[in-house]
Amino acid sequence: MLTINVAVLLAVIVFFRLRRRTEARSRTDEKMTVVIVLALGILIAPTPAGQGILNVLEELASGVTQASR
Repeated sequence: MLTINVAVLLAVIVFFRLRRRTEARSRTDEKMTVVIVLALGILIAPTPAGQGILNVLEELASGVTQASR
């Protein structure tokens, strides 16, 4: 039996949707891409990779905040 990780499937869909030219997209198409990316983020967030990304972004944000003081 073949199993497909939903997060990987959504990542592939996002990759192909973002490869298209910007001029060729309608507003509905752009909204659908945003919904798919949000769903991908929700699926990745609780994983170790998602937590690592969150930690990196927190470090980056704190560094930018301290640099602006």
